[in-house]
Amino acid sequence: MTAIPRAVPLDDAIDRLGLGRFQWRLLAICGLTWAADAMEVLLMGFALPGISAAFGLARGSADATWLLTATFAGMLVGAVFWGWLADRVGRRAVFLTTVSLGVVFGLAGAFAPGVTWLLAARFLTGFAIGGTLPVDYAMMAEFVPTAWRGRFLVYLESFWALGTVVVAALAWWLSTLFEPAEAWRWLLGLAALPGVVGLLARLGIPDSPRSLLVRGRELEARGALLRVARANGTVLPDAPLLPPPPAPRATPAALFQGVLRRRTVLLALVWFGLSLGYYGIFSWLPSYLRAQGLDLGAVYRTTLLLALAQLPGYVLAAYLVEKVGRRATLVGYLAVSALGAYLFLLAGTPSAVLLTSALLSFALLGAWGALYAYTPELFPTPLRTTGMGFVSGMARLASVLSPSVGALLLTGQLGVALTLFAACFAVAAVCAWGIGVETRGRKLPETVLPENGV
Repeated sequence: MTAIPRAVPLDDAIDRLGLGRFQWRLLAICGLTWAADAMEVLLMGFALPGISAAFGLARGSADATWLLTATFAGMLVGAVFWGWLADRVGRRAVFLTTVSLGVVFGLAGAFAPGVTWLLAARFLTGFAIGGTLPVDYAMMAEFVPTAWRGRFLVYLESFWALGTVVVAALAWWLSTLFEPAEAWRWLLGLAALPGVVGLLARLGIPDSPRSLLVRGRELEARGALLRVARANGTVLPDAPLLPPPPAPRATPAALFQGVLRRRTVLLALVWFGLSLGYYGIFSWLPSYLRAQGLDLGAVYRTTLLLALAQLPGYVLAAYLVEKVGRRATLVGYLAVSALGAYLFLLAGTPSAVLLTSALLSFALLGAWGALYAYTPELFPTPLRTTGMGFVSGMARLASVLSPSVGALLLTGQLGVALTLFAACFAVAAVCAWGIGVETRGRKLPETVLPENGV
């Protein structure tokens, strides 16, 4: 009599398949889209001087603030909607749809005949790209072996710096070719094109085996793992996959039940505080530097240098999340960010402004890297993209508010703005520590982790 093979837990199967070409390819594909999203999110800060010239907008006007806000408002709606949908219908469908819509609406903005059209296009672009955040990070977390997961999630976030560098360099280059009133259209149009490459590359990526298994599609989950095995040159165990424990149908309300309630609220506060401070500073930084007397080329060159300062922040974060843990790394970076905001306030010379801005850039993007590694590991599989969508939606809510708060930088209330941002970073650090769970080295939860993380 032939013995029936013992069922293999999905995490064990993924760990046995190891790290190889599949995960590196997935990182490159998701990273390309993440860089493209960074370009879309940040480009309005670079385009605003040209848009203001084209449509006659006054500095700090309501229309200018709304243009900076529109993308974030769309991302707020998109993050919640697409995150919920990806847990219901699977990661891959959303994985492809959001990128397609981002390209279409991004290009539409480049042809805007007026402010109203441009506002609508930017809102819809934000709605589309808002879905890439929860889905990309869930996909990456669910395909990478346990020992490498935290590092890879930081690696993925580091592509944000690539997008920042590219959009700054592109804005600088276009400023040498066209007048500002024309250059912004080229900037919006060219920034949408990387999404086309990302879409074509994504067509070859299977759905997450974890998401498939949770939805009862064991054969398809096994097929996805076989593709990983072939790409990595390894062998999938000839045994059935252990189905996840039975659980009631997951709904967004489950994020606020039991142990998840406290975790969701604290994570939401971390995402809100970090986002309010980050976008409050960096969405207005080009305009702030311009107001200090720098010409447009010098503003773009300075912003490019600050983007490069993000890279060592990511590299150190990728090391620390596996060495000292996700929570401690996140708290440390947030504390340095709070300190950096006050140092920026005290900076009295152009070189001091550049150095303190570089410190802020280094610390804030390191904090983002640690947060993106930590968050998907705190939600169980049936709620992973829903949870990511909700907390990132809180970040988008902060992003909607941040241009109005950041406008204080241009109206001479620098101390008020930076004190508020430093307080946001400090409160976020306290909330991150209060979560009380360290996920380093742990398998992704199918059900809720115990409160003490054991």
